[in-house]
Amino acid sequence: MKSATARAFEHVKGQVLSGALAAGTMTSEGEIAAELGISRTPAREAFLRLEAEGLMRLYPKRGALIVPISPAEADEVFEARRVVESHAARSLTGLRDEALSAVCARLEDIIEAQRSAIAADDLPAYAAADAQFHHCVIAAAGNSLLTAFAAGLRERQQRLAANSVSHDLGRAEDFRAAHAALLSALRERRADDYAARLAEHFATARAAL
Repeated sequence: MKSATARAFEHVKGQVLSGALAAGTMTSEGEIAAELGISRTPAREAFLRLEAEGLMRLYPKRGALIVPISPAEADEVFEARRVVESHAARSLTGLRDEALSAVCARLEDIIEAQRSAIAADDLPAYAAADAQFHHCVIAAAGNSLLTAFAAGLRERQQRLAANSVSHDLGRAEDFRAAHAALLSALRERRADDYAARLAEHFATARAAL
């Protein structure tokens, strides 16, 4: 059974990554303790862990600020993702037909999950599926070092995805359509087109922050 601190940590971190706790807003130990039915002590310990991860900034007697993603960090994350994923997609276009079809089928399922999340106005599910789509492309290429590197960016990616549509969930449909276009380029083995569409997709997402 998880400790109260672990439950509080996972709960709050999940809300931050999904955008349910928006960047720039304040929360408090008391609010989280009341939500989870725990004392303030484990909530405080969870906040300290989140501050250590750079997701919160604590202010005594005032609460905790959800730290915004800086423009510089966003630029670096998008650039790193673009380079790694473009390379992965190029590798995938060299797969045998059966193997490439299997990857494309997984990506189709993820796009359908995005469609369902959008229909349900479920921002956390949408953001998780968005991150899963890009991670799937990279992981399928089979380079364990690049996959591990991309996994290290996954939480930031999920948070960026949520923030890019937080003010207008309707924009999520545009991003889902962009994923469908990426899938089409991959299925047809158009590596250069995939890279160009990915750069455009990320530029649009970056501008929406």
